[in-house]
Amino acid sequence: MNSKYQDFVPLKAIPFVEFLINEHNFTLKIVHQRETKHGDFRSLPNGKFQITVNNNLNKHQFLLTLIHEIAHHVTHQKFGKAKPHGKEWKTVFQHLMLPFLNPEMYPMEILPYLANYLKNPKASTDSDVKLSLALKGNIAAAGKNFIFAIPQGSLFIFKDIIYQRGAKRRTRYECLNLANKKAYLFHQNVEVASYQREYS
Repeated sequence: MNSKYQDFVPLKAIPFVEFLINEHNFTLKIVHQRETKHGDFRSLPNGKFQITVNNNLNKHQFLLTLIHEIAHHVTHQKFGKAKPHGKEWKTVFQHLMLPFLNPEMYPMEILPYLANYLKNPKASTDSDVKLSLALKGNIAAAGKNFIFAIPQGSLFIFKDIIYQRGAKRRTRYECLNLANKKAYLFHQNVEVASYQREYS
C-alpha cells in the first residue's frame, strides 16, 4: 500500500487513519520535534482545524498521539467547550482507539500497557511510565539515558540545566538543580544526558 502516512504509522493502521482524517475534516501537519509536547489540536482563525504531530516519534507513538489529538477535535465538534482531558474526551479517545487495539498494529510488548492506560487515559502518555517505556522499546534516544538508569548522586543534564540525581520518592526521583539549589521531581522515564560525557 502506497500512502503518505506509511513512514509514520503501522501499515495495517493506514486505512483507519486515512478514514479518520477524511471523516473529520482537518489538516494534519507533521512537524519537527517539540520538547514540551508530542502533538496538538487547534481551531484556526479561518474556521478550519489543524492537528500537528512531531516527526521524531516512532510509528506506535505517532499513531497514539494522532488519535489523542483527533479525539480533541471530535470532542470539540460534539461537545463544544469541554474540559481538555475531561470525561468527554476520554470517552471519545477510548472509542477511537478500539480499532487499533490489536497485534497487527501494536505488538504484544505494548498492548497490555496500552489497554491499561486506556481505562482512564491521562493528558500525556509520558505520565504512564510502563506504557511510555514500552512505546520506546525500553531504549532511550541516542546519547541519553533514562533517569532510573543513572546512579544516585551522579550529575545529568536536562534542558541545559545540570542536576544531581537523588532518591526515589514513590514513583518519581527527587533531583537537585545545581543552579538554583531547588529540588525537582522527575518521572522515571525522563531521558537525560550524561554530564560527564557532554561536558568533559
